[in-house]
Amino acid sequence: MALISNRKAAFLYEILEKYSAGVELFGYEVKSLRGAHGSLEGAYVTVRGAEAFVVGMFVPPYQVGNTPKEYDPYRNRKLLLHKNEIYDLEKAEKTKGLTIVPVSVYNKGKKIKVDVVIARGKKKFDKRETTKKRETERETRREFVDK
Repeated sequence: MALISNRKAAFLYEILEKYSAGVELFGYEVKSLRGAHGSLEGAYVTVRGAEAFVVGMFVPPYQVGNTPKEYDPYRNRKLLLHKNEIYDLEKAEKTKGLTIVPVSVYNKGKKIKVDVVIARGKKKFDKRETTKKRETERETRREFVDK
């Protein structure tokens, strides 16, 4: 079960590949995420050197009074991935039309993980198709419930 998720990602992007990565966090960030506070809205992944970072992920402090004054809730957070996964992400980042987006943050035992996807942005007509499919599925479910 996801602690926080980027619900718009499935609508805005066509998902090509999915990776699960660990994240370097401070203790108060972990507590905040376990309380389902935070947002992946507008966040993306970038590769610098041989390291991947989540940029733009918002994690508010758990207790404002106990958090250092210089804490930045939008700071870049390092992703913990294997070298070949980082290489795949780097290749995708250089490919025109592809982006790397974090989709969800979840617990796996005591660890906090992030699902990262390589995605291609949908065009306007693709988004219309998605909404049409969703509406027809909703209508068919309603018909089955009524009977």
